[in-house]
Order: sequence, then C-alpha cells, then structure tokens
Amino acid sequence: MGYRSGSEIRFCGYRWSEFMKAGKLIDLLGADFYTGVPDSLLAPFCDCLMKRYGTDPAHHIVAANEGNAAAIAAGYHLATGKIPVVYMQNSGEGNIVNPAASLLHEKVYAIPVLFVIGWRGEPGIQDEPQHTYQGAVTCRLLEDLGIEYAVVGPQTQEGQLHLVMQRFRQLFSEGICAALVVRRGVLEQEQQAGDQNAYQMEREEAIRRIAKAAGADPVIVTTGKAGRELFEIRTANRQGHQTDFLTVGSMGHCSSIALGIAIHKPDTKIWCVDGDGAMLMHMGALAVAGAASPQNLVHIVINNGVHESVGGMVNAARDLELAAVAGTCGYRYAVCVERYEDLDAELERARTGAGLRMIEVKCAVGSRKDLGRPGVGARENKEAFMRYVKGL
Repeated sequence: MGYRSGSEIRFCGYRWSEFMKAGKLIDLLGADFYTGVPDSLLAPFCDCLMKRYGTDPAHHIVAANEGNAAAIAAGYHLATGKIPVVYMQNSGEGNIVNPAASLLHEKVYAIPVLFVIGWRGEPGIQDEPQHTYQGAVTCRLLEDLGIEYAVVGPQTQEGQLHLVMQRFRQLFSEGICAALVVRRGVLEQEQQAGDQNAYQMEREEAIRRIAKAAGADPVIVTTGKAGRELFEIRTANRQGHQTDFLTVGSMGHCSSIALGIAIHKPDTKIWCVDGDGAMLMHMGALAVAGAASPQNLVHIVINNGVHESVGGMVNAARDLELAAVAGTCGYRYAVCVERYEDLDAELERARTGAGLRMIEVKCAVGSRKDLGRPGVGARENKEAFMRYVKGL
C-alpha cells in the first residue's frame, strides 16, 4: 500500500465524515499514553484527550515542545514496551528532527512512536503565510526521517484506517515510527471547553497598555492571538505597523529574536511580548538572555496558563512562577503582576529604567470572537520593520 505517496487514503466502506469523530479515532489508535503540543486542526482530538485523561501524567502530558514530547514518548516505550502517541501541528516537525533521527530511528534505538500530525499549509489549501513552506515539505520531511505515513482526509473511511493501523503495528514491531497526517476538515469541530483561571486582566487590554508604554520603540510579538491583537490595536489607533515585528511562525523564538535586535541596537528600548506556551517551548532562551544581559530589553510574558490560540489546552506555565525563573536565569529585574494598575506601574519603570527585565502578566483566558488577522504579509512586515529600525 502506498503509504508514502502522500495521496489521500480511500477504501470501500463508510466515509469518515459520516462515521468518525475524535473519540473514535482515539479508540482506533489503541494507545493508552499520549503526549504532544496542541494544534488547531487537531483541536477535537486534543479536547477529547483532556476529557478522557485530563493531565494525568500516566496517560497524557502536554509537552513543552514536540521534541520534548518525542523524548517523553521514548521513555514511555522503554518502561512499558507499548506504543505511545505524539500529537502535533506539522510546524513542530522541526522540533522532532533530532530525536527522530538520533534516538527513535531504527538505525539507532529503534523506538516506535505513532505521530498524529495536523497538516497546516497543505498545498492548494489557503492558510496563513507561516504555514506555506512547512505545509509543502510536511510529507517530505517524514520520508527523510524514515517515518512511514498515511494521509487522512475527509473522505477517508474507517475500514481503510483499520488496515493502515494493522500495517503500522507491523512497522512498530520492527522499531519503525509511523505517522497519520491529518488534513483540514477531517475531525468534526466541536465546541471547545477550554480551560479557565481566576485572573481578571484581559490580554488585549494588557497589550494595548504595553503598546502605549512602548511608544515609538520596536515591539517584537509572539505568534498567535497576541500578534493579531497588537495589529488590530495599531489599526484602531490609526498607527502604522512598522514598529512591530509580528513573529507569525517559529513558536518559542520571539524572545531570541528580540535579544538579537536588542544587542545590536543598544541605544533603543526593545519590547518583547511573549506567550506562556511559547516561552515554555524553548525555555533555555531565558538563560541565554540572562547571560547576555542587554540593558535595553523588556521581556513581557502574557501568562494565562493555556495554549489559547489552538483550543485552550492547559500548559505547565499555570503552576510556574515565570518571573522567578527569569530571575534565576540572570534577569536583572523580574516581577509578576495581576492587576492593571500594577502593570501600568511596571511598564513605566521599564520605560524609564535600564537593565534586562521580565514582566509576567497574569491574564484571563479569552479573546474577541471577531479578532482578525494581520493585513500585511510576512515579508512586507519584515521590510517595513527593518527600514524603521535602521533609522533609530
């Protein structure tokens, strides 16, 4: 069977759209341990996992990044001999390259893992710019890593998926990894329960106050809703967008981009608006920033304890004191705020003071239902930002 062909699998029997839901897919996988990073296309799948297992680490761990998930999965297999499932968006393939090639691969330890991958940016399907190239090379990367795969589409039928899983189980017995690449529209979009917290500040209002405090200084903002909100705030204020670098992709690297800018623009205040899930993804960046210790970088982390942009699944930041972590990593000043008046006071201190600092902003979960997306392309944003920074 042509599992590596990239074509949608079909077979005689019931159509997926008439018969299958996220819970049925989980049943067909036949696993009792899942770990990964949530994805919008897999939101019903992730929501079902939360309803079944919550964050019981014996059955389900929301990982910091996809490589972290692959390593956790390897540990599960070493301890039990069973097959773990790692779920992820295809943008996370880069994070699994090292463990897939040097840990899981059949020529190394031969540790079998089943990946469930949401296919953003599939060729021919309209999507956001950060997914375009990643979508085009999704299946090619799996081939290069020696991971067998089957593409699951809206017309995929349950009988065919049973056959695919039979084939995959044979591969697993040989120490070979496999993946289901899930196209848009496969899983029925159900109402996401998400997760809540006790904080009162709204992220968009917090970002509005940050933008006001930053004034004409450059702002580097992380991927997801934070960047979308900043874009709309600028538009509502009839401001240009040249002061802002919208990190629409490369989740977890916003603060490192800001660090690189801050070091090479030492006379300009640089503001970084980061997210809790993004910061967790590459937390080592905190130690690197602390060691470099630029005097002009303000690192603001919006922490609502969930991956809100992809369905609201809880993450580990909820139980962490991120400001305390930053202090341990060498940040000169780090503080956590839960009220607007405290946020305003800390923003004023950051505006007028010097030294690497973090402001952790505890926010409620939620956003406007009519929140739009940036109206400028990624290259257009980059070029306008570079022209602006060059003149500072």
